[in-house]
Amino acid sequence: MKLIIHGGFFSESATNQETKKAKQDALAQIVTQAHQFLANHTALETVVYAVGLLEDNELFNAGIGSQIQSDGKVRLSAALMDGQTQKFSGVINLEDVKNPIEVAEKLLAYDDRVLSGEGAQAFARANNFEYFNPITPQRQAEYEAKLNQQGRKGTVGCVALDANGNLAAATSTGGKGFEIPCRVSDSATVAGNFANSFAGISCTGVGEDIVSGALAAKIVTRVTDGFSLKEACDKSFTELQAFDGFAGVIGISAKGEIYHCDSHPYMVWAAFDGSLQVFN
Repeated sequence: MKLIIHGGFFSESATNQETKKAKQDALAQIVTQAHQFLANHTALETVVYAVGLLEDNELFNAGIGSQIQSDGKVRLSAALMDGQTQKFSGVINLEDVKNPIEVAEKLLAYDDRVLSGEGAQAFARANNFEYFNPITPQRQAEYEAKLNQQGRKGTVGCVALDANGNLAAATSTGGKGFEIPCRVSDSATVAGNFANSFAGISCTGVGEDIVSGALAAKIVTRVTDGFSLKEACDKSFTELQAFDGFAGVIGISAKGEIYHCDSHPYMVWAAFDGSLQVFN
C-alpha cells in the first residue's frame, strides 16, 4: 500500500519559512491519515478521502481558500479516475460547493461523468451537496488588493495503490486567480489526472502547459508501453521544455514505484510507503 499527495506550487515557500513549515506539517498529517485510511479502503476511496482533506485546508488552493477569478467568484474543478475500471469523472467551474472531489466521485455512477458550471451545480444540489462559500478572508483581501494572484500555481492531488494492487488518482483546484471567468484548467481533464492498471498520475502547475503536453495521460501511456515510471516522467518533462512548460507531477506505478518531478522549484508533496517523506 502506497500513497503520494501534492499541494501544488507555492512561490512563497522559498522565502516564508513559517508558511513553508505549515504546509509541510499539513501534508505530513494528511498523508499519514490517508495512509491509515488506505489500510481498510480501496485506492479509489482513499484518493477521494485524501483530496477532501486537502480541500478542507485553507493553506492549499482547492476547496476552502481557492483563488478568486477576475469577476470575484470562486469556481472549482476536480477529477477522479479509477485505474481498475478506467472510469474518469469530473466537475469544471463548480460554484458554491465545499468538496468538488466528492461531487466528482458521485458522478462515477452516471453515464454523463463530466459536468460543468450550472449543470454541475444543479447535480450537486440534487445529490444533497449544500451551499458553501469557499472564499476565506485572506483570499478576499488578496482579490481586493489584486495581490499574489497571477503568480500562484496551486492544485492538490493524490495517487494511491491499495492492498489489491489497484490504482486511482484524484486532483482538485481553485484555479490560478484573476483568470478570465470560467477558464478551464487541466485538473478535470485526462491531461491533469489519469490512471489505469499500470500507473496513476496527478499534475499541478500551469494548466494550459499541462494540457498542451497531454501530461498525465502521456506518462501513464508510456508506463503501459513498458517505461519505468521515472523514465516516463523524465521523457515527458523533456518534451515540455520545447515550450518551457510549467508543471509538476506525482505518480505511482503498479510495480510500486513512487515518483515525483517538476519543471520549476517548490512543488510541495508528501508520500507514505511505510515511512513518511515530505518535500519543500
